[in-house]
Amino acid sequence: MKATLTPIASAVAFALIGSLAQAQQAPAQPGAEKKSDGKPVQVAQANTGAAAAGAAAAPEQVVVTGIRGSLQQSLAQKRSADGHTEVITAEDIGKMPDKNVADSLQRVPGVTISSAGATEGGFDENDRVSMRGTNPSLTLTQINGHPVSSGDWFVLNQSDNAGRSVSYTLLPSELVSKIVVHKTSEASLVEGGVAGTVDVVTRKPLEFRQQFTLEGSLGAVHATLPNKTDGQFNALLNYKNDAGTAGVLVQLFSEKRHLRRDGFEILGYNQIAAGSPVALAHPDLAGVYYPRSMGAALFEQERKREGGLLEVQVKPINTLSLDLSAYSSKMDAANYNRNYLLHAPFFLNEGKGQSPDAGYVVRNNTLVSASFSGVPGSTYGVYDQISRPDESASTTFVNFDANWRASDALSLNFKGGTSTGKGLTPTQNVAEWDIGKGTGASWQLNGVDSAANFSLNSPANTPAGRSLDWIFGYQNVNIKDKDDWAQIDGEYALDSGVLSSLKFGVRSAKHTRDALGTIAQGPSFNPDAFNLANWPSSYANYPGNFGSSLGGNFPRDVWYYTFDQMNAVAPGLSNRDPKARAYPLADSQLDERTDAAYVQANLEGKGWRGNVGLRLVKTKEHVVKWINVPDTAPGAVLGSAFGAFLPVATDHSYTDVLPSFNLRVDLAKDLVGRLAVTKTMTRPDYAALAGALNLSPPANQGDVGQGNGSNPDLKPIRSTNFDAAVEWYYAPRALLSAGVYYMDLKSYVGLGQVKRQYITFDKNNLSGYMADYVLSVPVNSSGKVKGFELAWEQPFGNFGVTANYTYTDAKETGGGPIVGASRDTYNLVGYYEDDRFNVRLAYNFRSHFFSGLDRSTAFNQADTATLAASLGYRVSDKLSFSFDAMNLNNPKLKYYALNEDQPRSIYTNGRQYYLTARVKY
Repeated sequence: MKATLTPIASAVAFALIGSLAQAQQAPAQPGAEKKSDGKPVQVAQANTGAAAAGAAAAPEQVVVTGIRGSLQQSLAQKRSADGHTEVITAEDIGKMPDKNVADSLQRVPGVTISSAGATEGGFDENDRVSMRGTNPSLTLTQINGHPVSSGDWFVLNQSDNAGRSVSYTLLPSELVSKIVVHKTSEASLVEGGVAGTVDVVTRKPLEFRQQFTLEGSLGAVHATLPNKTDGQFNALLNYKNDAGTAGVLVQLFSEKRHLRRDGFEILGYNQIAAGSPVALAHPDLAGVYYPRSMGAALFEQERKREGGLLEVQVKPINTLSLDLSAYSSKMDAANYNRNYLLHAPFFLNEGKGQSPDAGYVVRNNTLVSASFSGVPGSTYGVYDQISRPDESASTTFVNFDANWRASDALSLNFKGGTSTGKGLTPTQNVAEWDIGKGTGASWQLNGVDSAANFSLNSPANTPAGRSLDWIFGYQNVNIKDKDDWAQIDGEYALDSGVLSSLKFGVRSAKHTRDALGTIAQGPSFNPDAFNLANWPSSYANYPGNFGSSLGGNFPRDVWYYTFDQMNAVAPGLSNRDPKARAYPLADSQLDERTDAAYVQANLEGKGWRGNVGLRLVKTKEHVVKWINVPDTAPGAVLGSAFGAFLPVATDHSYTDVLPSFNLRVDLAKDLVGRLAVTKTMTRPDYAALAGALNLSPPANQGDVGQGNGSNPDLKPIRSTNFDAAVEWYYAPRALLSAGVYYMDLKSYVGLGQVKRQYITFDKNNLSGYMADYVLSVPVNSSGKVKGFELAWEQPFGNFGVTANYTYTDAKETGGGPIVGASRDTYNLVGYYEDDRFNVRLAYNFRSHFFSGLDRSTAFNQADTATLAASLGYRVSDKLSFSFDAMNLNNPKLKYYALNEDQPRSIYTNGRQYYLTARVKY
């Protein structure tokens, strides 16, 4: 991390130089800004009355725009809000090195981001947003105040890791007018954000100054690891009539890019069983953890994000505004994953197999170093090649919005619409090869900062000596997530002491999620498909620089069949019969119907404002899962190789009373104090209620497998939240703030264990057998989250600095970790801007956090830091250029299990550079 601080030190030096330069200039009049020539000029003001009569003698008038103008707007909106909010304006997003909305949100105090949806490991683009040290599913994301259903492209996030969070990879930053982050709740806000709510506000046709506006950007992105350059295109067309009563906005985007992820992976940890032959021979190994599989993983993907926004706005009369919006975004995400693995279940097998040679090392109850001499007939490795040629994710919505000022006192708003998110994995072409036959194996773990050393004592650069193993992988994964809503909100102005207005409203919504028709492929019955003579004689090898920054000594020059070869030959290995290979254990249906009503009193007195309210929410929940039953069970579905199945429905209904109180007090002229006490709720994750069953089969018949499942009897997650903050607006565009927060999670969702049996297949049991499994399943628990936030924003003439720090202490009852909770998060941003140039450096740090379980083993992400930069040049009001650089420090994404002596993964995604030309008309 030391090497990455130098650019930050430079940014701070820029700010200090600007401060010294400003100190040598004559002080400006109160309320004045400085132009780049150092002369004081007034911030844009209304020029009326006597000032208009003497305009010739008045100070020069300018409008502060660009980075400084957007920061000024953001602080003004934050300052005036009754609740504790953060605001990011469009210029912030446009001038930051940000390529989707999550990139911008990571710089907000109290907000953290992740480049992974669950435990698949991170990539080079931010994907999830969370608040106050909690799971991303506890943060509600809306667009223009209404829901947005989201899909996931990665197969495991579509099934057994499916959460309620939105994938921000489907939301390009060009869509945004502003983002409002609600850190405290109000009765008028839709329930679902236990930790907070993020509202993405798009542009509106009648808000544009010009009658006709045309904007476009054309650019290219270069990614260093894949060494590919791809095109990026965005366009906006807005028109409104002369009277400003009707307008239409069309926005389109098409963005393509390649990514490559180099990785070292350990796929879980098993234990050497007490009483096993190995433990009896070496008592010090009883109960010791060992890496299940460790491998050299190469992931390549082409992402193509296309879509657009259509907005039609009409004001037929002054008191009525009608708005119809439609949005669509789809990301095609074809990918190819290869993993060359040392596979300990083949030879160590929880102590039932081969003992390690003398000289092994145990540290932190983990077998961190071991060698195994080759035994003829034993296999020591496995090599997975998985191509997914047609994976994708998409989101759409259509929303109608009507605002009617019924009288001077009464205003009404109606919203109604629908949103659909889809995640598709139609095909997984899989070839799993047994490798390292009789070769022996060895490993040495090197902690989280460096990949491990491992060897199969045989060359990895050739396919010689391989044989095909079991064929696995879901097919026909089709997740459809749908929201329908209708709501009416009203506000009645009052002149009754401290009661300034009364808000009220009702809302009805339906949420459905279907995952049906999943196929669990197995090996084909065609023996020719397994004849290696039918496979291509040509092959490729991992890139020459694969894993060059990962450390460790492990196979790097690994052979593989190309993406096209896999897609041509691998399907012949598979049996994908929709009846015989039907796998209802991965299927589910979820139906949630909610009705809500609220009343909120807005209060105001001399030097203070606030609100107090109550929201009443009733939820009806219907979950359908399929279970294994005897063939003779009435109504059983027959014909699947995985046994007979029967759908089982679980119904629950619950009512939540959610009070809220927010207070804003002017403690002094530029000092604002805030206090909030609220009760919030959300429903459990989809995977927790109705997720797919994910099994890791035992190595041999008679052993115990592992896996994870769902629990349809979970109660909703409920929390009582406390928030207090002080904000000092001590100069124009300047802020110094501090806040504390506390969340009492009365019904958190943690993990428990159950033991169940499932029919299991492998190459030695083609007809299947009933095997025991220990499953991790979600259970209701409780927890507490507490912490504080510090933030500072300071301009120095044309220079400026923004910085913030968040501390979080989050624990589940019993001392376990809360998913997604980092103790320390901080951001440091330095910028310079004049009439032509702007430069910005942004550094983000997030300390380690718990991501959940993967293959029944803990999955923690270690400390992560990223550095990004943006440079812009304005040729004229109509033409500008920008150069953005992401992941400049080439960060390692590092993961571990129970402790840092149990590494899970280390990944690098390289750097990305964007060059863009923007045109305005």
